[in-house]
Amino acid sequence: MQKQIKRTILGLLLLTSIPFLQARTDHFVDPPDSAYLFAYSRDEGRSGLLLAYSIDQENWMGIGPHHRFLFSDFGRWGSQKRMFDPYLFRDEEGMWHCVWALNDDITQIAHSASANLIDWDPQVYPEVMYEAQIEKPEVSRSGSGYLITWERPGKGIFSISTADWKAFSPTNPFGSTGRLNDRIKAEIDNQVYEGNVNKVSWELIESLIRQQEWEVQHERERAESMADDPVRFARLEAVDMDISLRLDQEKEISDMLMGIFFEDISRAADGGLYAELIQNRDFEYDPGDRLGRDAEWNAWSAWSWEGDKYGFIIDSIEPIHENNLHYALLDGTPEGRGLVNEGWDGIAIEAGETYDFSLFAQSIEGGNREILVRLTSANGEEVYGEVRIRRIGSKWKKYEATLTASATTDQAQLEIIPQTGGKLALDMISLFPTRTYMGHENGLRPDLAEAIEGLNPKFVRFPGGCVAHGDGLHNIYRWKNSIGPLESRLPMRNIWNYHQTLGLGYFEYFQFCEDLGAEPVPVLAAGVPCQNSGDGGHGQCGGIPMDEMDGYVQDVLDLIEYANGPETSEWGAKRAAAGHPEPFNLTYLGIGNEDLITDIFEERFTMIYEAVREQYPEIVVIGTVGPFYRGSDYEYGWDLARKLEVPMVDEHYYQPPGWFINNQDYYDQYDRNGPKVYLGEYAAHVPRRRMNIETALSEALYLTAVERNADVVEMTSFAPLLAKEERTNWNPDLIYFNNTEVKPTVDYYVQQLFGQHAGDSYIPSRVVLSNNWGEVRERIGVSVVKDSETGDVIVKLVNLLPVQVRTHLDLSSLDMEAHMTTISYLTGQPQEENLKPERMSVQVGERFSLSLNPHSFYVFRVKTGE
Repeated sequence: MQKQIKRTILGLLLLTSIPFLQARTDHFVDPPDSAYLFAYSRDEGRSGLLLAYSIDQENWMGIGPHHRFLFSDFGRWGSQKRMFDPYLFRDEEGMWHCVWALNDDITQIAHSASANLIDWDPQVYPEVMYEAQIEKPEVSRSGSGYLITWERPGKGIFSISTADWKAFSPTNPFGSTGRLNDRIKAEIDNQVYEGNVNKVSWELIESLIRQQEWEVQHERERAESMADDPVRFARLEAVDMDISLRLDQEKEISDMLMGIFFEDISRAADGGLYAELIQNRDFEYDPGDRLGRDAEWNAWSAWSWEGDKYGFIIDSIEPIHENNLHYALLDGTPEGRGLVNEGWDGIAIEAGETYDFSLFAQSIEGGNREILVRLTSANGEEVYGEVRIRRIGSKWKKYEATLTASATTDQAQLEIIPQTGGKLALDMISLFPTRTYMGHENGLRPDLAEAIEGLNPKFVRFPGGCVAHGDGLHNIYRWKNSIGPLESRLPMRNIWNYHQTLGLGYFEYFQFCEDLGAEPVPVLAAGVPCQNSGDGGHGQCGGIPMDEMDGYVQDVLDLIEYANGPETSEWGAKRAAAGHPEPFNLTYLGIGNEDLITDIFEERFTMIYEAVREQYPEIVVIGTVGPFYRGSDYEYGWDLARKLEVPMVDEHYYQPPGWFINNQDYYDQYDRNGPKVYLGEYAAHVPRRRMNIETALSEALYLTAVERNADVVEMTSFAPLLAKEERTNWNPDLIYFNNTEVKPTVDYYVQQLFGQHAGDSYIPSRVVLSNNWGEVRERIGVSVVKDSETGDVIVKLVNLLPVQVRTHLDLSSLDMEAHMTTISYLTGQPQEENLKPERMSVQVGERFSLSLNPHSFYVFRVKTGE
């Protein structure tokens, strides 16, 4: 149903492109019955599949000329995602196939199929040869199957065969004869390219041109910018808008619409929300955390030593836990600062505040040892607080102390200075502010947590999207590694190429959700790693071996028991041991994130989903439909969700403001009886991925449409949530921060206003504009919802126009009396970034007027008699 609706809409849009098509083909008095289609790529494979056509095979016209009809989705962004030497052919059943080579150092080819050269099946990447380098693959029929051959420069010709494009024979040498060698060279736009040719019907050429013209129009809409408004609306004057309510059409909507998505990206956890002030506290940093890009990144990182050259080494002979192998071994009594930690770009302290210090220590050669612990300036000349820890014995033991800061600075450092001779082993060196969010030990940074609390989220998705399914099979986030005593947790590199202590683990995530009054929504890998993995065999090419999947499925089931099981159960007891005997009342569970919907994925997802459904039918499993708002993963993800009756799917899209403005009807045609939607990741961004009034208001406009469709879209979350300044992996982000400041973006305030003014029923409105021009209508958003808990009716109004919208509201259908209300509004010039909502008090009655500023968003509540 979903696919049929989308394609129907696409077909209607394609019809609007006929004038463009006519302009391209009206030089034909009688259009030909057939033409030749040339398939090629350019720009070192980055272009994807390009197509051109010709009547005589001499004069070629690019369809686009640079529109790609198929994009290679293999491997990492940047270095991969290439399509070399595409070979296009059609089988006897009329299905098109494209086979291409990947990067020179990849021992695989790629294949995808399509019925129309527009909608493509998920790609597969069989391993095909002994060594790298594949050139000029081609396909020919071989009995009931296909023979794929290719060249290896200087090595000869090789081949594999397949009957179904799923199972492939081993690679074999191929004789020097038998290849089609049917590639030709064609000149397109004054450049010569090599590709292969198929004779096709003229109707197919027309359909491809229509598709390309639609893509041009679609890109034009995506590129719409408020910078063009002075021209676009040059003659527009103030618009009058009359709004009346249609109470007879009121419908229930989700009361879970506004939530948050936390991912450990851009140092959001360690050095961010997680309040630990010591970096590399466990000496477990590893060169692999940074994939070799930082030669100084190792177990010594963030630490320095002032003393004898060999007085500080990293050892692993007798660790405190098998998951925490490395520790510092100090020898001697240095005259200088001893062991120094720089923190996370410095340690932020505040005068008068206390800080809880702890470490595990062991005297190697017997006897009691003593250390001096100090907070100092970066040069060590100023001391902001100190404490001594005495009687360190010969067995690993945890020692604790408290320091009180005498000054305020964001550039403090921690010193540990041995006071007695001999060897001393140290590990898990920690410094926490005593004041954490909600006062929890091992807790969260209060100002960041409070900024998140200010969004009034109804749920929290964690521990990430790409982080959850990791960079290769060995890097999948295993929730069990993140619980228990800190010294027993297994740290790891995350997919964003830095170290995770997992100090902020599943227990802390559940606890944070409880503190916020938000539903926990953990996300687990679907047995496959990130589709953009380049580590350990490339994410698309395999999943957890099927003989290991029973254990992985049990891990998923154990998580539900950890969250919901009684304290007498195995995993409920571990939760209780952490300090929470009561269940966390888990309802939602995400399986997968932006995955390629391949056979490998489907097999593993189905196995996990059916096990959860059988043992815990009350759990709402959230599936995945890929990283984009259309394409094969979107289509096949929806097909799989419907087939398995998955209750909800997770959609993602990051787009410029023009997309959000021109797609307000995106969910209007969704099947009301199918799986529900969780819009788990989205954001608007302008060039250089900035956030400003333009992005904020385009999101506000889109959210009014989402509220209209909140009977289908049950949950939404902007992404990413947090980013540390100078340490960002991704932009835009909702909240930026440094060691002492929290810097909400203007988009944050849109999320906040929607989160704090949510409802559980939607009241349709009749909206009449004095100017009904299409682009005017698209720039005005109206949403009216009702909060059954308070009885309030909440009105949201968005104006993306450069002129006032004089709004006249008829609320006479409500049971209300005239009263004062507070209107929150956000307004400014499109390029402005650092703005906050303002407030004003007005009297509302059955009928009242409100002028909306140019580029503005207004929210207010109306008290009713209910």
